[in-house]
Amino acid sequence: MRLTWAQPEDLLAHELVQAADEGVDVAAVRDRWVAAGGDPVPAVSGAGPVPAPPALRVLARALLDELTDLRFAAPGAGAEPTEWDDLVAVLPPAPVLPPPPGRAALEARLLGAWTGRAAGCLLGKPVEKIPRQGIEEILRATGRWPLDRYLTAVGLPDEVAARWPWNRRSAPTSLEEVVDGMPEDDDLNYPLLALDLLERHGSALTTDDVATAWLDALPAGRVFTAERAALRNLLDARDVPATATHHNPFRWWIGALIRADVHGWAHPGDVRAAARSALVDARLSHTGPGAQGAAWAAALCAASLVLDDVEDVLDAAGAVLPPGGRLAAAVALGRRAGASGGDLSAGLDTLHAALGRHHWVHVLPNAATVAFALAHGRGRFTPSVSAAVTAGWDTDSVGATVGSVVGALRGLDGIEERWWRPLRGEVATSLPGPPTRSFADLAARTALLSAATGRVGA
Repeated sequence: MRLTWAQPEDLLAHELVQAADEGVDVAAVRDRWVAAGGDPVPAVSGAGPVPAPPALRVLARALLDELTDLRFAAPGAGAEPTEWDDLVAVLPPAPVLPPPPGRAALEARLLGAWTGRAAGCLLGKPVEKIPRQGIEEILRATGRWPLDRYLTAVGLPDEVAARWPWNRRSAPTSLEEVVDGMPEDDDLNYPLLALDLLERHGSALTTDDVATAWLDALPAGRVFTAERAALRNLLDARDVPATATHHNPFRWWIGALIRADVHGWAHPGDVRAAARSALVDARLSHTGPGAQGAAWAAALCAASLVLDDVEDVLDAAGAVLPPGGRLAAAVALGRRAGASGGDLSAGLDTLHAALGRHHWVHVLPNAATVAFALAHGRGRFTPSVSAAVTAGWDTDSVGATVGSVVGALRGLDGIEERWWRPLRGEVATSLPGPPTRSFADLAARTALLSAATGRVGA
């Protein structure tokens, strides 16, 4: 069996890239790996085509340990903050935002947010792992360019389908002709779990609480990249924050960002409280820009519940990003490209030219895409989620975050019926408990959670 995102030889190839990004001179380690017969090119989908023999796997583990030592000794170690105290020390003043709406209005916005997150995720599911050029070819071949509804296999020529195969897990449930409710997805499982956690612990939530919930509730086969590495580290009795750093080359990837929405919804209008809560969760598996991505997404969600203009939301969320950091630069690039007034393709050309070297799950291109899609869509649901998915990085995750923000801004009435009706108002989950959850119930529970912060009126 080849287990993705876990085999030492696969982790080492990714760590060579990640450690170099953190300022480590990896040349000697890379040379030793190649000389022993190892492949230094990271696998796109999480596992290389050929399993390493036992001796090579032992070497991979040893070299991973060596890179860890080199990383902690590197001159730039710690330059990208992860912990809240380090982050808040470099942040600009917190923005003063309007108070949250009353309970009924807030619940209506939250229904839009939960529904928008699901619709944006569903839109991106069939083309997850397909690059931008493949997505465009599929859309043009099926008469869906520019993208303005769920994807379809109807009319797709065989040669195009062979060149760009659908995501094998998602196609049976996520194409327009087969959608029947929102199927299970990690991009919805994590918010569901976060809601449970915050209902139970509130502002007293700790990273150990998050770790315990993962062990209790998350099937190992339904977590990926950094989360899979962190879960393995927990089972190996490693403490936080080593869970995020030991043999985890995915620590700057998007996983923590997709877990952040409920942390924002629990703190409507308070971007710093939202960011702090998200970091408690994120530090289990991510560091630096990976953890900062969670803080930023939570801030977007907190601001989207009290503001009406997407540019104001982006301004408010930007106040939780460390100035001069890599994530702040990527977000700024995305905003500029999205607000430039040019066509979609020109804006995406800008993003891919600057950030195309990164893996499709890395936080930097994906956060830039979120900012781009929000700025490009200007608060309209269809052009926003369509831009997010057309970009061709982590399509379902970026679509989910963008859909969440615009859904909160506009409510369900601002989401076209063709997006929400096929969802049937519910999401399937692999978490313990009922197999499906109602968006209306989730919105009501989240509104109560928001009220518990003391910022929401009756």
